[in-house]
Amino acid sequence: MSESSEEQQQPQASAPRDPALFRAEPVSFVRRGNRLQGRRASAWERNADQYVIEPPRKIADTSVADDFVLNPDEAFGRTAPLIVEIGTGLGECIANAAKDDPESNYLAVEVYRPGLAQLMLKVESFGIENVRAVQANAPEVLDVMLQENSADEIWIFFSDPWHKPRHHKRRLIKASFLDKVSRVLKPGGTLRLATDWSNYAEQMREVLDAHPDFSNQYPGNLAGVESNLTKVRVNGMEGFDPEPDFVDEQGGWAPRFERRILTSFEGKALKAGRLVFDLAYTRIG
Repeated sequence: MSESSEEQQQPQASAPRDPALFRAEPVSFVRRGNRLQGRRASAWERNADQYVIEPPRKIADTSVADDFVLNPDEAFGRTAPLIVEIGTGLGECIANAAKDDPESNYLAVEVYRPGLAQLMLKVESFGIENVRAVQANAPEVLDVMLQENSADEIWIFFSDPWHKPRHHKRRLIKASFLDKVSRVLKPGGTLRLATDWSNYAEQMREVLDAHPDFSNQYPGNLAGVESNLTKVRVNGMEGFDPEPDFVDEQGGWAPRFERRILTSFEGKALKAGRLVFDLAYTRIG
């Protein structure tokens, strides 16, 4: 064996890893490609300067520097109720909501740049000016970027359910995240959620009911045979074995939010035979 081969087999010392490079919790999203092409690239070039907020970054391209605080009045050029959608996807919901509600300001929070570019296409097509967007990790937006008691509503529709039990820790809706939501929501403000997976819906309801800062707007609603949870379990949907005697006695599900349009994502879920669960909670205190 040559001397160089022996050297290659020796363990190599590595520089100490900076703890600041690691997040305290696993991220709740899967990064996709950020390359823009075609109409999306053109829309981004035309509109990003006006509609996209570019915070200084802490480490990654979806992070937010600790000293960056958004002034909504300056960002939107006016004072108006602020509605924040976390995980806007392709922007279908927030663009249509902003079009139908010109008296409010809408902030889109999304880590996927092509999705925000698609939102720019919709903003341009609708001719609306009450939307701003930021490519950033939601917990950092809530911890740093948004001021305390600044949002009138926060929407989180169809966040990743992370099906495998060992991945449930990656789910966005948990007590520590609700602390961040509570910080930003005004007292009396509304948190709206939706999911097409019953297990995640149950977890959402459980952690929200247990959190001291939130109160269910529809306690007991859609319980029993009217509950989508009952339908899923009794009929053996989502891969469950049928449970003929199962009854969701708790309920608490919200009616479908009228400004949550049927997006392409939700349409695919319904076509696949899944049911949708809505929740609405008020920030109290």
